[in-house]
Amino acid sequence: MNDQRTATYTHGHHESVLRSHQRRTAEDSAAYLLPYLKPGLSVLDVGCGPGTITADLAARVTPGPVTAVDQFADVLTTARGEAERRNLSNVSFATADVHKLDFPDDTFDVVHAHQVLQHVADPVRALREMMRVCRPGGVVAARDGDYAGFIWYPRLPALDLWLDLYDRAARANGGEPDAGRRLLSWALEAGFDDVTPTGSLWCYATPETREWWGGMWADRILHSDVARDLLHSGLATSAQLEEISAAWRAWAAAPDGWLAIPHGEILCRA
Repeated sequence: MNDQRTATYTHGHHESVLRSHQRRTAEDSAAYLLPYLKPGLSVLDVGCGPGTITADLAARVTPGPVTAVDQFADVLTTARGEAERRNLSNVSFATADVHKLDFPDDTFDVVHAHQVLQHVADPVRALREMMRVCRPGGVVAARDGDYAGFIWYPRLPALDLWLDLYDRAARANGGEPDAGRRLLSWALEAGFDDVTPTGSLWCYATPETREWWGGMWADRILHSDVARDLLHSGLATSAQLEEISAAWRAWAAAPDGWLAIPHGEILCRA
């Protein structure tokens, strides 16, 4: 275990990023976990972001307590607002680093992380921490995307450039953009011996979903921390980012536009 490794959250929290995260639900992002939830269970949601998945989980386990943690205090304000909007009284919030969770051993029935391990410095260490705070017989669940597996049509050259640049930015920040395919390996290395691996897709092919995804990334590649990092590092020019933004809008406008994002999933018995 290398305690000297560091990672920076590649996306940041620009409005275009939160626009994406706030669309997520437990149904589209944690369906593999839902059959294991029932009222009264305690849940730790690691890397909760703006809290839409957290709130869905809390509604399913109420009156069981849900603790939502994130590395960034600012985003927890949005998550608290989401819980208040839904009148959920069983959710509490705290800042935390998944590499060193500030909870006793065997605290939670369910420990969940969505799109977190691809961004951390040491995903194996993170999974060991998630296992430590999970009660014997409980469940540790994680889901992550796999950027190298993205497929889309029409195949616009500027979107190939986007994928290459995002991969470089994520790796420069200490992350693993192809985390989905590595989850099983990481879980086994972390010491789990009862792992159920699965996979699922997000697919954007209707006019509404194309407009949302394409418009979101058209803004994100110009204004989020991804853009800042690419420009500051010299990996991309402003002209290239403008070209990518225009390509996302062109893809969204194409009547035959189609995109699928593969995700790996692991459900581990503690």
